Amino acid sequence: MKTLEINSLSDLDEVADEILSSLGERSVVLFRGEMGAGKTTLISRIAARMGVEDSVTSPTFALVNQYEGRGARRIYHFDFYRIDRIEEVYDLGYEEYFYSGDLCLVEWPEKIEALVPDDAMTVRITAGDGERRAFEID
Repeated sequence: MKTLEINSLSDLDEVADEILSSLGERSVVLFRGEMGAGKTTLISRIAARMGVEDSVTSPTFALVNQYEGRGARRIYHFDFYRIDRIEEVYDLGYEEYFYSGDLCLVEWPEKIEALVPDDAMTVRITAGDGERRAFEID
């Protein structure tokens, strides 16, 4: 496990780069943290580092947004905060995403714990005062 601490959100590119370089063969990244910790903000920086030019927003109601990065690399951004039943995720066809080899960035994985691939990377975000954040990358 690696821990990074930042004092300013302007330092998020360093965290995004560390996550991307630590992925290896993994393609699913779970973002854990309280509401407002900065999960979507970090995901937007990861997408930007991968060449996404679209605006990255949380897919709270759609459950998943798709972006295209450099080299036509697909990136899927999930937000499971509002799901009430795990069947909603089955209906979404989560397996086609999670096992596609495309990058899947997942907010609120606590809601779908039973479906998370064994080799998924976990990023834990802890908010401090102001813009201070700690990131545990596992």
